[in-house]
Amino acid sequence: MTGARKKKKSVLWNKMHIPHCEDFKQWCRRRLPILEWAPHYNLRENLLPDTVSGIMLAVQQVTQGLAFAMLSSVHPVFGLYGSLFPAIIYAIFGMGRHVATGTFALTSLISANAVERLVPSSSQNLTTQSNTSILGLSDFEMQRIGIAAAVAFLGGVIQVAIFVLQLGTTTFLLTEPVISAMTTGAATHVVTSQVKYLLGMKMPYISGPLGFFYIYAYVFENIKSVRLEALLLSLLSIVVLVLVKELNEHFKRKIKVVLPVDLVLIIAASFACYCTNMENTYGLEVVGHIPKGIPSPKPPSMHVLSEVITEAFGVALVGYVASLALAQGSAKKFKYSVDDNQEFLAHGLSNVISSFFFCIPSAAAMGRTVGLYSTGAKTQVACLISCVLVLVVIYAVGPLLYWLPMCVLASIIVVGLKGMLIQFRDLKKYWNVDKTDWGIWVSTYIFTICFAANVGLLFGVVSTIATVICRFSRAKTLSIKNMTEMEFKVKTEMDGENLQQVKIISINNPLVFLNTKRFHTELMNIIQKENDCNQPLDDISKCEQNTLLNSLSNGNGNEVSQPCPNEKCSLILDCSGLTFFDYSGVSMLVEVFVDCKNRSVDVSLAHCTASLIKAMKYCGNLDSEKPIFFDSVSTAISHIHSSKTLSKLNDQSEV
Repeated sequence: MTGARKKKKSVLWNKMHIPHCEDFKQWCRRRLPILEWAPHYNLRENLLPDTVSGIMLAVQQVTQGLAFAMLSSVHPVFGLYGSLFPAIIYAIFGMGRHVATGTFALTSLISANAVERLVPSSSQNLTTQSNTSILGLSDFEMQRIGIAAAVAFLGGVIQVAIFVLQLGTTTFLLTEPVISAMTTGAATHVVTSQVKYLLGMKMPYISGPLGFFYIYAYVFENIKSVRLEALLLSLLSIVVLVLVKELNEHFKRKIKVVLPVDLVLIIAASFACYCTNMENTYGLEVVGHIPKGIPSPKPPSMHVLSEVITEAFGVALVGYVASLALAQGSAKKFKYSVDDNQEFLAHGLSNVISSFFFCIPSAAAMGRTVGLYSTGAKTQVACLISCVLVLVVIYAVGPLLYWLPMCVLASIIVVGLKGMLIQFRDLKKYWNVDKTDWGIWVSTYIFTICFAANVGLLFGVVSTIATVICRFSRAKTLSIKNMTEMEFKVKTEMDGENLQQVKIISINNPLVFLNTKRFHTELMNIIQKENDCNQPLDDISKCEQNTLLNSLSNGNGNEVSQPCPNEKCSLILDCSGLTFFDYSGVSMLVEVFVDCKNRSVDVSLAHCTASLIKAMKYCGNLDSEKPIFFDSVSTAISHIHSSKTLSKLNDQSEV
């Protein structure tokens, strides 16, 4: 008996602790997304657009790599490395098909604080001037990249730790107004950091609280030191870039390949600077020597990790927030899903592994992502192709960039930030939808430009939570409508056949960013519960009920019965309990309405306030031939009844 028990226990132990081969394969596919899309890659349909997008992306990666390396206070060649290794690693672990990871202005600006604090420019004269065996660069340059790589390493470790703790679900606290304000404020900081190059001025490094204003104060105090040649070249470059990019955008449907104006401008400016010797004649600052090749991997400066914790947290959070917003935007645009936790792992490994190859902190950039949109990229192959071209630049073309004027490079960066800067237009949207979100946007932006991007992000999250808690505590609690009473009212006005095609759902809580996803889930659960309680007797009724379930499926892959093609279902949302809402809540209501409309499900909203109706009309395209807003549930039911009666009469007349 004892032997039988031991044998039974051993069998259970083996079942619990021995992983199956299929489980391991699923784990690999979940953690290595490249195993999902690479085997199914369509060469005939995707290779050409991915190649074109990869070429255009490589131009952006090279120019931004050089500029953001200077922004990070390290040698420009390290920006080229930062455009290569993170992109390869993200293509393996990341889920965003249109996310181009590489050097990023915000993370470069944050890491520059650590570099300038620990290895200031004043120490260059005290450092040994002999070149190291690595790329022939000075000890001063290697010390600086060691600090920047340490920030990237520790920031990546923080991101991987967040993935291990499965804290990616907390990203719902990062609302759209907070992200928009933070990125706009950080873009303003980046433009400010490029002012000295645009004007050709020599300026000391200025950072810290209110550093934004100190920079412009220094510019106005030393306005006489502006180089007119650099200013004119900067203005000419900005005008050419904006004009050509606007023409490319306007005629993108008529032309197959857009003009790579960034590449043309770099070649023309470098050639003109070389022929006229602008560096010596006019004193223009140029990029300088770019060494060839990639050095052997080396660990970052581990002894300074305790001194760069603040910058590492800023890089981890700000870089991830900006990257996740782009990944979610592309996923929504092209109808695929992105796992928040997996994105933490992808960006964390991109920073950790790349730090051993002398890379500055990395993240996704809006300009590169928009470029992939406009050039028709299909998959991450476009990023891999761009990596091949960046590798060619590192080994062959790099030295030719010596004569590239810094003012031209700064102009390219400023124009590339256009997508972030025009987010000022969001203020009108938030003002019309929810003035509280408008106030959060403005205050987050002010905190960002006065202090830093990570401080602005923290303030935005805290103020959003405080606002929601305050509004929830002040919200009036309304009585929940009884579904049996509602069904009784329906039965007195409609026949049984039409009753089975109508579902009435009461919204009894405010709809804000904290509960929009749960609202959608509870909506599905209520509908499922009602259908389970009222099992129809005939197949036609089953088909009518499953139509609503199928139309409201949120894409989780759950199979439901196929709807009847000739019958329509109706959904009534009673909004009497919706005491207040924000932009995310209104967006969810509009999304539910549009999704149901596309799947032939009529949606009606009852007891809507005037502010809700105005916000929904402003927030989404609600073009509908039938009225969708009603004063009461009974009015909505009467309208549905009359519409169906009229439809039946028309069908009978046609017969």
